[in-house]
Amino acid sequence: MGSRPRFIDDLSGAAPSAAAPESSDDDALLDAYSRTVIDALERVRAAVVFITVERRVPGAPQSHARAGTGSGFIFTPDGYLLTNSHVVHGATHIRVQLADGTKFDADLVGDDPHSDLAVLRIGSPEPLPHVALGESGKLRVGQIAIAVGNPLGLEQTVTAGVVSALGRSLRSNSGRMIYDVIQTDAALNPGNSGGPLINSAGQVIGVNTAIIPGAQSISFATAIDTAKWVIMQIFAHGRVRRAYVGVAGMTTALPRRVQRYFDLTSDSGVRVMEIVKGSPAASGGLRTDDTIVAIDGQIVDGVDTLQRALDGTKIGRAVNVSVLRGTQRVELTVTPVEQMA
Repeated sequence: MGSRPRFIDDLSGAAPSAAAPESSDDDALLDAYSRTVIDALERVRAAVVFITVERRVPGAPQSHARAGTGSGFIFTPDGYLLTNSHVVHGATHIRVQLADGTKFDADLVGDDPHSDLAVLRIGSPEPLPHVALGESGKLRVGQIAIAVGNPLGLEQTVTAGVVSALGRSLRSNSGRMIYDVIQTDAALNPGNSGGPLINSAGQVIGVNTAIIPGAQSISFATAIDTAKWVIMQIFAHGRVRRAYVGVAGMTTALPRRVQRYFDLTSDSGVRVMEIVKGSPAASGGLRTDDTIVAIDGQIVDGVDTLQRALDGTKIGRAVNVSVLRGTQRVELTVTPVEQMA
């Protein structure tokens, strides 16, 4: 016979013991945690919105549309919102509902599938409640992370956990890589997409993006530092222009001895995990397991920094890429092309 499941409170063969009295210190700690979550939510709840979209059904009459839902949040008092690209991409009509039930039609200002972010705008005669944007670069693994959104249409749902890992790379459903992703164990479900991930101060640290189907407590959010850069690009150009080299990588720590040996001022770089065949990176001689530490003299200490370094100014221009390869520092020349949607 197979062994039966063993639960935490399964003390087979042991005499039952008296329950230990609850500690007043534990009660105080729980109350402090609860107050922290509640106070953080009070700062953002009114700015979190429920998004419904309509999309044209290919080959169907114009009157036929497919509906979808998601989440988002207002980040300026004059009605600019942030959400996921996959929530609104290809939509023929976007509707936004505020926490108080007020509804607005929304315009798409800019859409960036590569970071899975989109900026919307709603018109309101009055200033709107809005969130404060934090700094994901200052995050530490283990700190409180709170997700707010509308999973499965259940409006203003709150889940809490911790930051599980930083600097992840995530391949989206479209096959694109999303970089500098925050991993958290705050539970997410379909409909949470585009909602805010906040810290204990009520500042937005990420945009909830994805889960791994079938896994437990593994959720992902695009870092807010990436989102800030995307927002500024969209405001300036209406889209995000990026240089493409064709690598997938992850932020990796550099041991102290490596820093001293190569006289590096940064304690991290980007380890190359994959190179696209026929890409500029392949043509320029990059290899898997290389660690990128600089581009044109600009320090690369992580995936987010690499992504920002590959901006529109480097499209079609030969750039110097400094990598660590075994016991050598190698200088390579790569000519990026424009990253296409």
